[in-house]
Amino acid sequence: MKVRVEPKPLHEPLAGGTPGSTVTVEPMVAGRVTWPQTMMERPGGRFETLKLLRALITGNPAATVPVPSFLIRHPSAGAILVDTGLHPSIATDGKENFGGLGARIGKPDLEAGEDVPAQLRKRGLDPGEIPIVVMTHMHLDHSSAISEFPNSTFVVSETEWKSAATGPRPMLNGYRRPHFDYAFDYRTVDFDRGGIDSYATFGRTFDLFGDGSIRLAYTPGHSAGHMSVIARLAKHDFVIGGDATYTQGQLEGSAPLAPRPFDAHNYRRSLQELKLFRREYPDAIVTPGHDPEFYAGISALYE
Repeated sequence: MKVRVEPKPLHEPLAGGTPGSTVTVEPMVAGRVTWPQTMMERPGGRFETLKLLRALITGNPAATVPVPSFLIRHPSAGAILVDTGLHPSIATDGKENFGGLGARIGKPDLEAGEDVPAQLRKRGLDPGEIPIVVMTHMHLDHSSAISEFPNSTFVVSETEWKSAATGPRPMLNGYRRPHFDYAFDYRTVDFDRGGIDSYATFGRTFDLFGDGSIRLAYTPGHSAGHMSVIARLAKHDFVIGGDATYTQGQLEGSAPLAPRPFDAHNYRRSLQELKLFRREYPDAIVTPGHDPEFYAGISALYE
């Protein structure tokens, strides 16, 4: 069943930008999922498909990984959230939000007060007053808590929205439409139209506020229209890689790639853009999507 809400195209930067602005970034871990390690790193060797199927059925070897979200503070545009973490209800019942199949495969887990709305309140922010939420993509572990931000404008790539909202076999492609089937303000970025520029090693980016402080980089492959987010700090960039790379090892080239991305060619191409950026700008931070070791050592604030 397709979603009922219709998004609006975002062709021009959003209001609120100020020339020369820099931002701060506060990473948050908003729950965990436990799924087979082979969902993130292909097992390789003979009978790989059989190994993947066995892992999916048995859940082994299991990997418990963080579900991150990011708070970006802009001096004039306000607070921007990137991805929503796990829904507060998961602290008591994962099936209600993830659905039976999603909960069985992903085993979502959340401590009370660990959800993004609760973490925002601890920072003195009302979740109902977050103006912008950027979605790297719409997979269920990223879209889980969209319902908690009814007054926000959600920004997502046009390709990702079409895949998530109207594409075939949504659950098999990682989407749970009840997460975002609300009459909210969705804005879609078309990376094939005018107004799209390159930035550093990224071929297609959109300047969200027109001031260079936050750029959306088109990094499809993991999902149909995946985006990464480039935040300009005072001295270097902070790149939220989303699931363009699951782990730091994949970014460094020391770990196997994901086994079954939506588009293997674009996945490798997007990962290469992230790798080249990290190589050319070694002071920059590039985050992987679900690396336990990385998020265990991440700082509370980047400015």
